[in-house]
Amino acid sequence: MQGQMMTFKLVTFNLLNKPSRWHDRRKLIVREMAELQPDVIALQEVSLPHNNAQWLADQLGGYTVHTSPKTGALARHEAIATLSRLPVEECRTLNLMAQSRVAQALRLRVGERAVVVVNGHFMFHVYDHIKRTRQVQRVLNWLRLAAASYPTVACGDFNATPEMRTIQMMKESFSSAYETKHGHEPDYTCPTPLVYRFNAVRKGLSTIGNLIAYRQPEPWRGTLDYIFVDGNFSVLSCELVLNAPAPDDPTLYPSDHMGLCATLALPAQ
Repeated sequence: MQGQMMTFKLVTFNLLNKPSRWHDRRKLIVREMAELQPDVIALQEVSLPHNNAQWLADQLGGYTVHTSPKTGALARHEAIATLSRLPVEECRTLNLMAQSRVAQALRLRVGERAVVVVNGHFMFHVYDHIKRTRQVQRVLNWLRLAAASYPTVACGDFNATPEMRTIQMMKESFSSAYETKHGHEPDYTCPTPLVYRFNAVRKGLSTIGNLIAYRQPEPWRGTLDYIFVDGNFSVLSCELVLNAPAPDDPTLYPSDHMGLCATLALPAQ
Protein backbone atom coordinates (compact mmCIF):
# COMPACT_ATOMS: atom_id res chain seq x y z
CA MET A 1 0.00 0.00 0.00
CA GLN A 2 1.24 3.49 -0.87
CA GLY A 3 -0.64 6.08 1.20
CA GLN A 4 -4.29 5.39 0.55
CA MET A 5 -3.57 3.55 -2.71
CA MET A 6 -2.88 -0.15 -3.21
CA THR A 7 -0.69 -1.26 -6.09
CA PHE A 8 -0.02 -4.53 -7.88
CA LYS A 9 1.88 -5.58 -10.98
CA LEU A 10 0.37 -7.69 -13.77
CA VAL A 11 1.96 -9.34 -16.81
CA THR A 12 0.09 -10.82 -19.79
CA PHE A 13 2.05 -13.10 -22.11
CA ASN A 14 1.39 -15.66 -24.84
CA LEU A 15 3.83 -18.54 -24.26
CA LEU A 16 3.53 -19.98 -27.82
CA ASN A 17 2.32 -23.57 -27.64
CA LYS A 18 4.93 -25.03 -29.98
CA PRO A 19 7.79 -27.30 -28.94
CA SER A 20 10.24 -25.44 -31.15
CA ARG A 21 13.10 -24.12 -28.97
CA TRP A 22 11.00 -24.25 -25.80
CA HIS A 23 13.86 -25.44 -23.60
CA ASP A 24 15.87 -22.40 -24.68
CA ARG A 25 12.97 -19.96 -24.64
CA ARG A 26 11.84 -20.90 -21.16
CA LYS A 27 15.17 -19.79 -19.66
CA LEU A 28 14.58 -16.27 -21.03
CA ILE A 29 11.04 -16.26 -19.64
CA VAL A 30 12.07 -17.32 -16.14
CA ARG A 31 14.93 -14.83 -16.05
CA GLU A 32 12.78 -11.84 -17.00
CA MET A 33 9.80 -12.83 -14.85
CA ALA A 34 12.16 -13.13 -11.89
CA GLU A 35 13.37 -9.59 -12.57
CA LEU A 36 9.85 -8.19 -13.03
CA GLN A 37 8.38 -9.91 -9.94
CA PRO A 38 4.74 -9.53 -11.03
CA ASP A 39 1.94 -10.25 -8.58
CA VAL A 40 -0.23 -11.73 -11.34
CA ILE A 41 0.84 -13.45 -14.58
CA ALA A 42 -1.84 -14.11 -17.23
CA LEU A 43 -0.63 -16.72 -19.73
CA GLN A 44 -2.06 -17.87 -23.04
CA GLU A 45 -1.14 -20.95 -25.13
CA VAL A 46 -0.17 -23.00 -22.11
CA SER A 47 1.05 -26.45 -23.15
CA LEU A 48 -0.77 -29.54 -21.83
CA PRO A 49 -0.58 -32.15 -20.43
CA HIS A 50 2.79 -31.11 -18.98
CA ASN A 51 1.50 -27.62 -18.08
CA ASN A 52 4.41 -25.26 -18.60
CA ALA A 53 2.53 -22.62 -16.56
CA GLN A 54 2.97 -24.86 -13.53
CA TRP A 55 6.62 -25.37 -14.46
CA LEU A 56 7.11 -21.61 -14.61
CA ALA A 57 5.42 -21.14 -11.22
CA ASP A 58 7.65 -23.82 -9.70
CA GLN A 59 10.75 -22.06 -10.99
CA LEU A 60 9.66 -18.65 -9.70
CA GLY A 61 8.14 -19.76 -6.41
CA GLY A 62 5.26 -18.26 -4.43
CA TYR A 63 2.49 -18.51 -7.04
CA THR A 64 -0.76 -20.44 -7.11
CA VAL A 65 -1.65 -21.71 -10.59
CA HIS A 66 -5.17 -21.61 -12.04
CA THR A 67 -5.50 -23.46 -15.35
CA SER A 68 -8.45 -23.42 -17.76
CA PRO A 69 -8.11 -25.89 -20.67
CA LYS A 70 -9.64 -25.24 -24.04
CA THR A 71 -12.91 -27.01 -24.81
CA GLY A 72 -13.45 -30.22 -26.78
CA ALA A 73 -10.56 -32.32 -28.08
CA LEU A 74 -8.11 -29.43 -27.61
CA ALA A 75 -8.61 -29.60 -23.84
CA ARG A 76 -5.86 -32.23 -23.76
CA HIS A 77 -3.34 -29.99 -25.52
CA GLU A 78 -3.72 -26.32 -24.61
CA ALA A 79 -5.00 -23.99 -21.90
CA ILE A 80 -4.81 -20.53 -20.50
CA ALA A 81 -3.55 -20.05 -16.96
CA THR A 82 -3.15 -17.33 -14.37
CA LEU A 83 -0.40 -17.34 -11.75
CA SER A 84 -1.07 -15.29 -8.62
CA ARG A 85 0.87 -14.28 -5.54
CA LEU A 86 -2.30 -12.57 -4.31
CA PRO A 87 -5.06 -14.53 -2.55
CA VAL A 88 -7.54 -16.00 -5.07
CA GLU A 89 -11.12 -16.16 -3.85
CA GLU A 90 -12.72 -17.61 -6.98
CA CYS A 91 -11.79 -18.78 -10.49
CA ARG A 92 -14.26 -19.34 -13.31
CA THR A 93 -13.81 -20.52 -16.89
CA LEU A 94 -15.94 -18.87 -19.58
CA ASN A 95 -16.61 -20.90 -22.73
CA LEU A 96 -16.18 -18.56 -25.71
CA MET A 97 -18.02 -20.93 -28.07
CA ALA A 98 -15.71 -20.76 -31.12
CA GLN A 99 -12.33 -22.34 -31.93
CA SER A 100 -12.47 -24.10 -28.53
CA ARG A 101 -11.45 -20.79 -26.91
CA VAL A 102 -11.97 -19.89 -23.27
CA ALA A 103 -11.49 -16.94 -20.95
CA GLN A 104 -10.77 -17.03 -17.25
CA ALA A 105 -12.15 -14.77 -14.53
CA LEU A 106 -10.40 -14.67 -11.16
CA ARG A 107 -11.47 -12.73 -8.10
CA LEU A 108 -8.32 -11.70 -6.27
CA ARG A 109 -7.74 -9.94 -2.99
CA VAL A 110 -5.58 -6.82 -3.33
CA GLY A 111 -5.15 -5.68 0.24
CA GLU A 112 -8.66 -5.24 1.58
CA ARG A 113 -10.30 -5.05 -1.85
CA ALA A 114 -11.58 -7.75 -4.20
CA VAL A 115 -10.54 -7.28 -7.84
CA VAL A 116 -11.58 -9.28 -10.90
CA VAL A 117 -8.90 -10.19 -13.45
CA VAL A 118 -9.98 -11.62 -16.81
CA ASN A 119 -7.45 -13.55 -18.87
CA GLY A 120 -8.59 -14.33 -22.41
CA HIS A 121 -7.34 -15.87 -25.64
CA PHE A 122 -9.78 -14.97 -28.36
CA MET A 123 -10.51 -16.36 -31.80
CA PHE A 124 -7.80 -16.18 -34.44
CA HIS A 125 -8.83 -14.80 -37.82
CA VAL A 126 -7.03 -12.38 -40.13
CA TYR A 127 -10.21 -10.39 -40.68
CA ASP A 128 -12.52 -8.57 -38.27
CA HIS A 129 -14.62 -11.68 -37.64
CA ILE A 130 -18.05 -11.42 -36.05
CA LYS A 131 -17.44 -14.56 -33.95
CA ARG A 132 -14.54 -12.87 -32.17
CA THR A 133 -16.73 -9.85 -31.49
CA ARG A 134 -19.34 -12.17 -30.00
CA GLN A 135 -16.68 -13.73 -27.77
CA VAL A 136 -15.78 -10.33 -26.34
CA GLN A 137 -19.46 -9.48 -25.93
CA ARG A 138 -19.91 -12.73 -24.02
CA VAL A 139 -17.16 -11.73 -21.56
CA LEU A 140 -18.55 -8.21 -21.18
CA ASN A 141 -22.04 -9.57 -20.53
CA TRP A 142 -20.68 -11.90 -17.84
CA LEU A 143 -18.81 -9.03 -16.18
CA ARG A 144 -21.97 -6.89 -16.10
CA LEU A 145 -24.01 -9.71 -14.57
CA ALA A 146 -21.51 -11.29 -12.17
CA ALA A 147 -18.77 -8.77 -11.47
CA ALA A 148 -20.22 -5.30 -11.84
CA SER A 149 -19.34 -4.33 -8.26
CA TYR A 150 -15.64 -5.20 -8.56
CA PRO A 151 -12.75 -3.22 -10.04
CA THR A 152 -11.86 -5.14 -13.22
CA VAL A 153 -8.79 -5.77 -15.36
CA ALA A 154 -9.19 -7.62 -18.67
CA CYS A 155 -6.08 -8.78 -20.46
CA GLY A 156 -4.71 -11.34 -22.87
CA ASP A 157 -4.25 -12.14 -26.53
CA PHE A 158 -7.26 -10.63 -28.28
CA ASN A 159 -6.05 -11.59 -31.78
CA ALA A 160 -7.37 -8.22 -32.95
CA THR A 161 -5.64 -4.99 -33.95
CA PRO A 162 -6.70 -1.63 -32.46
CA GLU A 163 -9.01 -0.61 -35.33
CA MET A 164 -11.08 -3.80 -35.15
CA ARG A 165 -14.54 -4.00 -33.56
CA THR A 166 -13.25 -6.30 -30.82
CA ILE A 167 -10.90 -3.66 -29.44
CA GLN A 168 -13.26 -0.74 -30.06
CA MET A 169 -15.89 -2.59 -28.04
CA MET A 170 -13.45 -3.12 -25.17
CA LYS A 171 -12.56 0.57 -25.19
CA GLU A 172 -16.20 1.53 -24.75
CA SER A 173 -16.01 0.05 -21.22
CA PHE A 174 -12.28 0.02 -20.44
CA SER A 175 -9.08 1.96 -21.04
CA SER A 176 -5.98 0.41 -22.53
CA ALA A 177 -3.20 0.64 -19.93
CA TYR A 178 -0.48 1.04 -22.56
CA GLU A 179 -2.41 3.72 -24.45
CA THR A 180 -3.13 5.54 -21.19
CA LYS A 181 0.58 5.88 -20.44
CA HIS A 182 1.93 6.43 -23.96
CA GLY A 183 -0.91 8.05 -25.90
CA HIS A 184 -1.04 5.17 -28.41
CA GLU A 185 -0.90 1.39 -28.60
CA PRO A 186 2.42 -0.40 -29.24
CA ASP A 187 3.55 -0.48 -32.87
CA TYR A 188 3.18 -4.25 -32.64
CA THR A 189 3.21 -7.11 -30.14
CA CYS A 190 3.38 -9.99 -32.63
CA PRO A 191 5.39 -11.54 -34.16
CA THR A 192 8.82 -11.13 -32.64
CA PRO A 193 11.86 -12.06 -34.77
CA LEU A 194 11.93 -15.52 -33.16
CA VAL A 195 13.39 -18.01 -35.63
CA TYR A 196 11.73 -21.41 -35.45
CA ARG A 197 13.27 -24.70 -36.33
CA PHE A 198 12.46 -25.61 -39.94
CA ASN A 199 12.17 -21.87 -40.50
CA ALA A 200 12.60 -22.05 -44.28
CA VAL A 201 9.32 -23.96 -44.60
CA ARG A 202 7.59 -21.63 -42.14
CA LYS A 203 8.90 -18.56 -43.96
CA GLY A 204 7.58 -19.85 -47.27
CA LEU A 205 4.15 -20.55 -45.81
CA SER A 206 4.14 -17.14 -44.12
CA THR A 207 4.91 -15.39 -47.40
CA ILE A 208 2.06 -17.23 -49.13
CA GLY A 209 -0.28 -16.40 -46.25
CA ASN A 210 0.63 -12.72 -46.36
CA LEU A 211 0.05 -12.60 -50.12
CA ILE A 212 -3.40 -14.14 -49.67
CA ALA A 213 -4.49 -12.15 -46.61
CA TYR A 214 -2.77 -8.80 -47.09
CA ARG A 215 -1.69 -8.82 -50.76
CA GLN A 216 1.91 -8.14 -49.82
CA PRO A 217 4.91 -10.44 -49.36
CA GLU A 218 6.31 -8.59 -46.32
CA PRO A 219 5.76 -10.24 -42.94
CA TRP A 220 2.72 -8.99 -41.08
CA ARG A 221 3.08 -7.28 -37.68
CA GLY A 222 0.33 -6.05 -35.41
CA THR A 223 -0.80 -5.28 -31.88
CA LEU A 224 -2.80 -8.21 -30.51
CA ASP A 225 -2.05 -8.14 -26.77
CA TYR A 226 -3.64 -5.72 -24.29
CA ILE A 227 -4.23 -4.87 -20.66
CA PHE A 228 -7.57 -3.08 -20.18
CA VAL A 229 -8.61 -1.43 -16.91
CA ASP A 230 -11.82 0.12 -15.71
CA GLY A 231 -12.17 3.54 -14.11
CA ASN A 232 -11.25 2.33 -10.62
CA PHE A 233 -7.58 2.04 -11.56
CA SER A 234 -4.73 4.45 -12.03
CA VAL A 235 -2.07 3.16 -14.43
CA LEU A 236 1.33 3.88 -12.90
CA SER A 237 3.26 2.20 -15.72
CA CYS A 238 2.74 -0.10 -18.69
CA GLU A 239 5.58 -1.36 -20.87
CA LEU A 240 6.41 -4.04 -23.40
CA VAL A 241 8.36 -6.88 -21.79
CA LEU A 242 9.75 -10.25 -22.85
CA ASN A 243 10.65 -8.58 -26.12
CA ALA A 244 14.44 -8.92 -26.23
CA PRO A 245 16.55 -11.70 -27.78
CA ALA A 246 18.95 -13.90 -25.88
CA PRO A 247 22.26 -12.09 -25.26
CA ASP A 248 24.17 -14.66 -27.30
CA ASP A 249 21.56 -15.47 -29.97
CA PRO A 250 19.66 -12.74 -31.88
CA THR A 251 17.26 -15.35 -33.31
CA LEU A 252 16.03 -16.56 -29.91
CA TYR A 253 13.13 -14.73 -28.24
CA PRO A 254 10.86 -15.81 -25.36
CA SER A 255 7.90 -16.25 -27.73
CA ASP A 256 6.41 -15.03 -30.99
CA HIS A 257 4.45 -12.51 -28.86
CA MET A 258 5.78 -9.75 -26.67
CA GLY A 259 4.40 -9.40 -23.18
CA LEU A 260 2.88 -6.39 -21.43
CA CYS A 261 3.56 -5.43 -17.82
CA ALA A 262 1.43 -2.87 -15.97
CA THR A 263 1.65 -1.51 -12.46
CA LEU A 264 -1.85 -0.56 -11.34
CA ALA A 265 -3.15 1.34 -8.33
CA LEU A 266 -6.61 1.65 -6.82
CA PRO A 267 -7.96 3.33 -3.69
CA ALA A 268 -7.77 1.29 -0.49
CA GLN A 269 -11.57 1.51 -0.24
